[in-house]
Amino acid sequence: MKIEQQNNETKGFFKAVEEEKRAGLMTYSWAGADKMIIDHTVVDPDFNGRGVGKKLVMAAVDYARANNVKIIPLCPFAKSVYDKTPEIQDTLSR
Repeated sequence: MKIEQQNNETKGFFKAVEEEKRAGLMTYSWAGADKMIIDHTVVDPDFNGRGVGKKLVMAAVDYARANNVKIIPLCPFAKSVYDKTPEIQDTLSR
């Protein structure tokens, strides 16, 4: 599975793709230059139970760490990943 990112000045997304089919999509908006608000995550029903949503959140975490960005997980799914994963708390906006 490949995770692709598209980013612009105000918003962007991470997309999971497998065999040229979209497995999931996580959208975000920028709150200034150093804060990313994850606002929506959706997984194609054909890919349910395969950890696609978590892979998308973890791609955002990797991006945040590499670019000194903090994440605000407004999306309930992204928030649940943060609540269950102590090792990613360093990227959480306080």
